[in-house]
Amino acid sequence: MQQQSFAYKVKSELCRVSVQRLCCARAEAYGVLLYCNTFTPREVRIITENPEFASRLPKLFLRAFNLKFDRLPEDHVGREKLIFQITEEKKLERIINQFGYDPRQNMVLHINFGMLEEECCRTAFLRGAFLSGGSVTDPEKRYHLELSSNHRQASRELSALLTEMGFYPRSVERGASTVIYFKQSEHIEDLLTTIGAPAAAMDIMTAKVDKEIRNGANRAMNCDMANVNKTLDAAQEQQEAIEYLEQSGRLAALPEKLQQTARLRLRYPELSLAQLADKCDPPVSKSCMNHRMRKLTEEAKKR
Repeated sequence: MQQQSFAYKVKSELCRVSVQRLCCARAEAYGVLLYCNTFTPREVRIITENPEFASRLPKLFLRAFNLKFDRLPEDHVGREKLIFQITEEKKLERIINQFGYDPRQNMVLHINFGMLEEECCRTAFLRGAFLSGGSVTDPEKRYHLELSSNHRQASRELSALLTEMGFYPRSVERGASTVIYFKQSEHIEDLLTTIGAPAAAMDIMTAKVDKEIRNGANRAMNCDMANVNKTLDAAQEQQEAIEYLEQSGRLAALPEKLQQTARLRLRYPELSLAQLADKCDPPVSKSCMNHRMRKLTEEAKKR
């Protein structure tokens, strides 16, 4: 069985939201139509790969417009693309008249805000738009949610509606489509919660926390590795200085404390200064050990 995408799971969650009021059913269907594959005076064509959305559509359109699709997918199982179509003229006129468009004119689709006066209707409209033309990336990879439509004016008006509702989308032209998108995880979480997918929003929050924990652990590990490398490099430099002093016969002429320090470094090349300080007899502080090592390396440089 093919693994479901995050977008698939989000749409499945949205399809479990019940629509009680007629105005909300029409608003959701309105969003579906403005963001579906084809919405003209001659045809409505909706294509989806989500069987739960496919199950929702006939009930939604029956509730919103009291009509049935002229074409339904024969079978949901095993089909990647599920196609719904309305071509009957009277059905198309009923839909178009419902939203205040004039089918006799060259129809430039815009949003009839009179359909979205109630907050519940605006939410339903956004849910329908996302179900029909939306996608969201797996938060484990990156944060990105978008709504794509080939109706430019409607997309601009949707962007204004989202801004009025407290969301601040960006937009870009992609071929013949206008894409409204979000890249901030907080905006995506809030939008999904608003339209009826709080579980998906929680998944994004969880993924973000997990990323922050992993990044913090990686930073700590990198810092630890840097400190280890720094300690090893310093120990190597000290060891080379001591070996030079020993080979040149100058080590024996140094004070006993420096000779003791030199012997400890040669015996324990892997230890840090703090650990070497504890090995001294009597033990000394780390700063004292650092001072002695600096004396030894400076002495070795006097060649």
